This record gives sequence, structure tokens and C-alpha cells, in this order.
Amino acid sequence: QVHLVESGGGLVQPGGSLKLSCVASGTIFSIGYMGWYRQVPGKEREWVADIINVGSTSYAPSVKGRFTVSRDNAKHTAYLQMNMLQPEDTAIYYCNAAVSHGGPYRQSYWGQGTQVTVSS
Repeated sequence: QVHLVESGGGLVQPGGSLKLSCVASGTIFSIGYMGWYRQVPGKEREWVADIINVGSTSYAPSVKGRFTVSRDNAKHTAYLQMNMLQPEDTAIYYCNAAVSHGGPYRQSYWGQGTQVTVSS
């Protein structure tokens, strides 16, 4: 069993910054994919960014140039640095990870989410 816990959300003014963290714990042999998603009530969850290995990152067009995803494999942790935040970035942010327990397959896990609110 693996648990993902996101933290770092909160209330920030437009133009401000926040850094989210996602820590994975439990029976972990290795973690491949780590991604960030967000969801607004009443809307579908949308992909924000992901990182497979250091240097292999991808971003949604709406956040490219403002958000930076990174990871610390030794700590089983992913980060999302969010700069120049705008009200439309307001959402619950979720972490997703593909975890190997030692076998040939990876299992997908989700965190419980952390609220980000951008408002003046």
C-alpha cells in the first residue's frame, strides 16, 4: 500500500507563488511517472504537469512558463513550484504517481489533494 500526501496549498494573491509537495510513503521499490492535476468543482480533473525522470518534464499550455515540476527520488517526493498565479489557477491540486512494488508493473496512486486559492 502506498499513500501520497500533498501539502503547500493555501490562499495567495494574484501574481503570487506557492510550492506544492507530494510525498509518497509505503511499500515503494521505485516511482516512475509523477504528475500534478487540478480540479474545480463541477469540472473534470485536468492535467497540469508531470515528470518522469529529472529533465523529462511536460506542462499544460496554461501553466507553461509559470509552473515548474521537480522531484527528489531519494525522498519519494515531487514538487510543483507555481509562480505568477492567477485566479483561474484556483483548484484542488492532486498528485499522481506510478509506483513499482518490486514487480514488472506499476500501480497508480492519487493523493487526497490540496486546495489552492488565488484571490485578492
